[in-house]
Order: sequence, then structure tokens, then C-alpha cells
Amino acid sequence: MPQLEVNSIHTSYGLSQVLFGISLSVEPGQVVSLIGRNGVGKTTTMRSIIGLTPASSGNIVFEGTDITNLPAYKISRLGVGFVPEERRIFPQLSVWENLDIARRNSDKDDSWDEERVFALFPDLRDIQSRLGGVLSGGQQQMLTIARSLMNNPSILLLDEPSEGLAPKVVEDLRDQVKLLKDSGLSIVLAEQNLNFVLYLSDYCHILEKGEIKYSGSPEDLQKNPEIFEKYLTL
Repeated sequence: MPQLEVNSIHTSYGLSQVLFGISLSVEPGQVVSLIGRNGVGKTTTMRSIIGLTPASSGNIVFEGTDITNLPAYKISRLGVGFVPEERRIFPQLSVWENLDIARRNSDKDDSWDEERVFALFPDLRDIQSRLGGVLSGGQQQMLTIARSLMNNPSILLLDEPSEGLAPKVVEDLRDQVKLLKDSGLSIVLAEQNLNFVLYLSDYCHILEKGEIKYSGSPEDLQKNPEIFEKYLTL
């Protein structure tokens, strides 16, 4: 049984409909990616799953529980982590305080704590007393992901993690997300950087105008240059 099922959801912002029947599933340990240009519905899909912009129809099932109409905090407590595009850290709190405030379900043997987070992101260990607001973009992205991990999610929604980062930082972040995948964490990845997507993904969905226009493996996608040309080039 899939860990996450999104079944034909429609989502609107006021009178403006953004998603038109999005369906996808994520098996335990998979990385499933949402690809497409800006404004095609990737972030709205993420926000619908986590409950920040609830779907108006269709349903979302996580580990056997229908979460469609649950508030975001309850969805988070069920084990869905969300790393937003905007890197919403607490700028007046230190790195360590940002992590500590997110601590949840830390009594399990394989739970995420500071030491495990610092092993994944060694740079954070050296700056744990530094305020979040003075960190570089790459450090803030690492901290945002690390803070989500302190909630001990069983699936992580990553929204445009490479946006605005230098190429070397993107490469390092890609390798760190690969370690998360190797640990067995399921991931839904919304991303425009195709190299990032193709390196990490087990399955890809291309969105256009709020609909899924193509679904397939990274290998299948690379064999279809016309798909790149139609939906992914500027």
C-alpha cells in the first residue's frame, strides 16, 4: 500500500483554481518529484498535502488516514514534514534554538536529534550558536531541512530546495538529500533543477497549468527529449 496517496485533488485560491485533478502516490522510501516551470502548481500541490491550502475536492491519504480536511499541525504530527520554498527559519533564534524548538517524537531509537542532524549537515555544528537571520542561503536551507527532521517525519515534502543557491551548494545539498533517501525517508520533491531531480528521483510527474501532463521514471524522461522541449524549456 502506498504511504501517501493524492487522489484527483482540485485546489483554489479564492476564485482562482490552481490544481485540476492532481493524482500521485508515494511508496515507502521513494523520492517522487514534481517538475515544471514556475506557476504550474508544484507548490500548491505541496501546500494541499500538508493542509496549508486545503483541496476543495478529491482526497489525500497518508499511511491509511484520510488527511484531506485536517489542519496542518495535525498532519505534521502524523509524520508529514514540510520544507517550504521560503526557508522560514526563526531569524532571531540561534541554529541550535531553531532545532530545539522543533523537537518531537525524540524517544525512538532511530529518532533525529542534534547529533544526527549535525552528522548530515556538518556545517551546522560549527555555527550552532549563530542567529538564523545572519546565515547564508545555503546554511538557511540546511537549517530548514534539519529543523523539519527534528519533527521525526516519515515523509518529507521538499519545495524547491535548490532555488537561489550556488552550484557547489546545490551539489552538496543534493548529496545530503540522497543520504536521507538512503536512510529510508520518503520524499516528495518539487524542483526545477533537472539534474537534481534526475539524480534523486524514483518517479517524476511534470505539471503544466495545474495538471499532470507526463509521469514516468527518470530513465524514461531522459529518453523523451520532446517532453523536455514541450514542458520544461523556457
